[in-house]
Amino acid sequence: MAKANRVFKQEAPVKKNDVITADVIDLTYQGLGVAKIDGFPLFVTDGLPGEKVEILVTKVLKNYGFARVEKIVEESPDRVALTDQLALTTGIAPLANLAYPAQLAWKKSQIQQLFKKAQLTANVADTIGMDDPTHYRNKAQVPARMIKGKLETGFFRRGSHKLIPTDSFYIQDPAVDEAVRVTRDILQELGLSAYDEESDRGVIRHVMARVGKATGELMVVLVTKTKKLPEADVIVEKLQAQLPNLKSVVQNVNKNQTNVIMGPINTILWGADAIEDVLLGKKYLIGPNSFYQVNPVTTAKLYELAKEKAQLQPTDVVIDAYCGIGTIALTVAEDVADVYGVEVVEEAINDAEENAQINHVNNTHFVTADAPTQMRDWMADGLKPDVVFVDPPRKGLTPDFIEAVGEMGPKRLVYVSCNPATMARDAQALLEQGYAFDGDIQPVDQFPQTTHVEAVAAFVKQ
Repeated sequence: MAKANRVFKQEAPVKKNDVITADVIDLTYQGLGVAKIDGFPLFVTDGLPGEKVEILVTKVLKNYGFARVEKIVEESPDRVALTDQLALTTGIAPLANLAYPAQLAWKKSQIQQLFKKAQLTANVADTIGMDDPTHYRNKAQVPARMIKGKLETGFFRRGSHKLIPTDSFYIQDPAVDEAVRVTRDILQELGLSAYDEESDRGVIRHVMARVGKATGELMVVLVTKTKKLPEADVIVEKLQAQLPNLKSVVQNVNKNQTNVIMGPINTILWGADAIEDVLLGKKYLIGPNSFYQVNPVTTAKLYELAKEKAQLQPTDVVIDAYCGIGTIALTVAEDVADVYGVEVVEEAINDAEENAQINHVNNTHFVTADAPTQMRDWMADGLKPDVVFVDPPRKGLTPDFIEAVGEMGPKRLVYVSCNPATMARDAQALLEQGYAFDGDIQPVDQFPQTTHVEAVAAFVKQ
């Protein structure tokens, strides 16, 4: 009898293709509504908290399931009518159905919950948003596939590798959308093939476009499976004719069967090897592989906040860990004595050094190395920083790095985070190293219409 009870407890109260009326009670970090049927969670595409909806169950797993809204019975006052459902279908903009003020409030709430869960007291300020929270991305990497015999570009349906062709991506700069569209039309006209994952054949894997927001300069990158790009000269000629701001056309070769978009080899087909943008008065050269924030409008706000929280003095020695192409280092250089930047990607350090030169900044010192190792090397050399800036990848800081900071003992550490979950984890470790929060955690909406949020906090040595 006990065995039968266990089996019953594990059986889901719903099955695939059931149509159920349910209340949406929450939103996941992926932007899906949460409904519970007899305690069993269903993650609902296009469901918003506070709504009563009729849903179709699309998938049932052991401990949870998925569903989509078929009919809204009681609508949330925060719902936005969408003219293009692709934003949700593809996951390009999973919060596009939620009014922008509600998006900002939800992002603040996410950070509050994460820090509460970590048992940390933190004053989370209101999320800083954008005047226009659409068409902000300065870069797109758009997959290509053969559909009905011709090359199409678009985005994959959520949770699949089925390409949905589209001309407009809602959150991308119009110049980027136009560049992708024009490139796709030229490739179609010339009869080029798209890469097929299953057969590992075809030519075009992705079309990438980048634009300098301040300069308007445009780069188009064709990511190919093959070393040879058929009709390369004709493609360049047609792109030049149709994109007046075009400064660079690049072929990137990626021969591997992989989810990684870019390969190691770049060939300049025409024009410059980089485009230029301006951020907080500094010029930056951006190549095909350069890491550069995709939303320069809010990046400027983010870096100004970081600079403010650092309370910099003219005599300060500063470390910019995870420095990328040197954006934070160059932003603060004129306010301090010296800046030391470290980054594990050699190409990024080359970019950082070049960016320092073109901005006539002479007090920066960039090193290609693993950040925790380099921190200990600097310490061995007697370097004593006053301020450390960190802007780590989504996985956050390593225990090694946090220990090195504790041993170095800078007066302040300014943490710029793209993942508040790892920031909350790291905050606990920094507190154990003798640091304390300095005032607010400030969320910044770097990625409107998506579930991602940046946050800035300062830690002070006790």
